Amino acid sequence: MEYFDKEYGLEIWGDYACFTRPEMKVERVSYDVITPSAARNIFQAIFWKPAIQWQITRIEVLNPIKWFSIRRNEVGAIGQCRASAPKIIATKNRQQKNSLMLRDVRYRIYARMVYIPPQKRTGEPQHEARENENPGKYQAMFERRASKGQYFSAPYLGTRECSAFFELLPDGSKSGPDLLQESIDFGPMLYDMDFSDPDNIQAMFYRARMENGVIEVPPINSKEVLR
Repeated sequence: MEYFDKEYGLEIWGDYACFTRPEMKVERVSYDVITPSAARNIFQAIFWKPAIQWQITRIEVLNPIKWFSIRRNEVGAIGQCRASAPKIIATKNRQQKNSLMLRDVRYRIYARMVYIPPQKRTGEPQHEARENENPGKYQAMFERRASKGQYFSAPYLGTRECSAFFELLPDGSKSGPDLLQESIDFGPMLYDMDFSDPDNIQAMFYRARMENGVIEVPPINSKEVLR
């Protein structure tokens, strides 16, 4: 059976979003729009297997960029799983921190489902090559789940408290009169994390430019992606 990496689109929206800038160490400040890594996480929340990889290709911004600030109580200590570790008392480690977040967001995100051959996979036991494996079944599984609004883990917009809602777009559906008619250079933006070397996990960045509401996302092996 001939297989090709098929592109899918989702329309996603939510009341709040926070795509945290990694350079902000103390208080959370969101990027202006969704990052490719946050978009990938939404696809993976709906469907993921060690045999596939999601490659974000395009982001379309529909709603105007709106900000709001919120101050919350957070615990300023990190818990440990060891039985001998000291207990954390929230009332003694409580800190007030401000977050600059987005509200009323709506995007269309597009990604290719890339098939990974058995010999190149990680995250599953090593078996002999699956000569009769039909990678097209993964496409059918994603289409069935996404069309019914099903997911393996609740999708979110940057942080888990920002719930995301989604709808599968028809094949070939791109652009439209509802796009945000603005062009902005957002500058360097987090692309994703490189986990190829567990001992040296690196952040990847790219220059995000929005042209009339559309952000074209370069391939991960492109020269535009900086490590």
